[in-house]
Amino acid sequence: MVAAGSKDRLVPFTSKLAFGVGQFAEGVKNTAFGAFVLFYYNQVLGLPGTLAGAALFIALLFDAVTDPMAGSLSDKTQSRLGRRHPFMYASAVPLGLAFIGLFAPPSDLGDWGLFAWLATFAVLTRMAMTLYHVPHLALGAEMTENFDERTRVVAYRQFFAAGGVLTAYCVGYFGFFGDDRGGRVAIDNYLPYALTLAILMVVTIWYSAYGTQKEIPFLSEPAPRLRHNPLTQAVLDMAEAFRNRSFRWLFFGVLVVFIMAGVNSALDIYMFQYFWDLTGAEMGTLQIASVAGLMTGVFLTAPLLRRTEKRFGVLLGTVVWAVCQVMPVVLRLLDAFPANDTAFLVVTLVAFRFVQGLIVQQAFIAFGSMMADVADEHDVATGARQEGIFFGAIAFSHKATSGFGNFIGGLGLDIISWPTGTQIQSAADVPAETIVHLGLLYGPVVAGFSVISVWCYLHYDLTRARHAEILRELNARRRVEPARDPTPT
Repeated sequence: MVAAGSKDRLVPFTSKLAFGVGQFAEGVKNTAFGAFVLFYYNQVLGLPGTLAGAALFIALLFDAVTDPMAGSLSDKTQSRLGRRHPFMYASAVPLGLAFIGLFAPPSDLGDWGLFAWLATFAVLTRMAMTLYHVPHLALGAEMTENFDERTRVVAYRQFFAAGGVLTAYCVGYFGFFGDDRGGRVAIDNYLPYALTLAILMVVTIWYSAYGTQKEIPFLSEPAPRLRHNPLTQAVLDMAEAFRNRSFRWLFFGVLVVFIMAGVNSALDIYMFQYFWDLTGAEMGTLQIASVAGLMTGVFLTAPLLRRTEKRFGVLLGTVVWAVCQVMPVVLRLLDAFPANDTAFLVVTLVAFRFVQGLIVQQAFIAFGSMMADVADEHDVATGARQEGIFFGAIAFSHKATSGFGNFIGGLGLDIISWPTGTQIQSAADVPAETIVHLGLLYGPVVAGFSVISVWCYLHYDLTRARHAEILRELNARRRVEPARDPTPT
């Protein structure tokens, strides 16, 4: 079943705010996971990069099952709190506890013990995040069917996602991992870092769930109850989703670009510490520049996408991200970039990072809005509101950033024979040829795959005009006249 009336409405500010704050937790978790987990287990604890990457890859395989399953279950859940909120409330504490465990392995486990610990708590952390994140994304898609209002709802989400990224970096680089505390290679810094972030995640998740409860009357009614066991039903729902042409091209396009971003995120700290030879404060400054770009980009997206199609946003963001990733490395290898240990180096890297964040945000927001439009297209074709299954698949591709990304990054470190151990403090401790190989892996090799993403996005053709037709068909089927909800903003 679907809602009886049109949802072509403006969402109240307080609901958009609470929904957006909910993305803070995912930003925190993804940043800590992507930036510090591989470095912690490989460089600090001495676990071989291939084993560390393999453990994180195992967690990704679980995501391939649990993400669509969470979407399918939440699509069909019936409760006093609707389809999405029971999962949002229940997931917060397990997520916090699993995240703490990720950074608290017992000493003297040995390589295979560390591998098992990392794999176990990576799986638990990801599963708990899945139970929250997939229903949360689906909730945002349900709150309105208005073509432009959807972009604004996603903009709130992306703003607070960037806030989570900023918090994870600042608490790390300027706090627990500061040079005055022993830096990134001091093992005792990691547990208090994880505890701090875990508390923030639990609090923001609960606030988001509570603050969006008033939206429940405007949300879609559940899809028909499960006809099969949850795993079989998730497979059937995924098969149905992939029959949608628009979804197929978006999914594979974003899967490639997220994996690229995951490799770069895993290798960021290696590049900062050894390729660019930065201090902890300079590393933090670069990450802040990226987040500042992301947060500023939120305010550019709505006016940009009002004048263009949403597809333009994902194409623009993907291309500029790749260019900004490649150019500093290539220019350095050609001796055309500022030298290390100079103020101009940091200023130049900050400029690249800010522009990269500013423009890639256009892709993030456009993509989230496009996925909600795809759910409408699916509704017209099948008569079922199944935002959960679509966003479950996208959540899987998003989390591939730290799954495939860490696996490929760890494998790449072993291929280039990267030295490990807390005695490896700076570029002077690494062979020059190995540093060059790190730069090539981080920049041109990985970013080159953006061509595949661009090719996929060019096949997406769900335009503003076509979406307007879809809404007319939906409203005709609901037997109501299209009407904007009078709820004040």
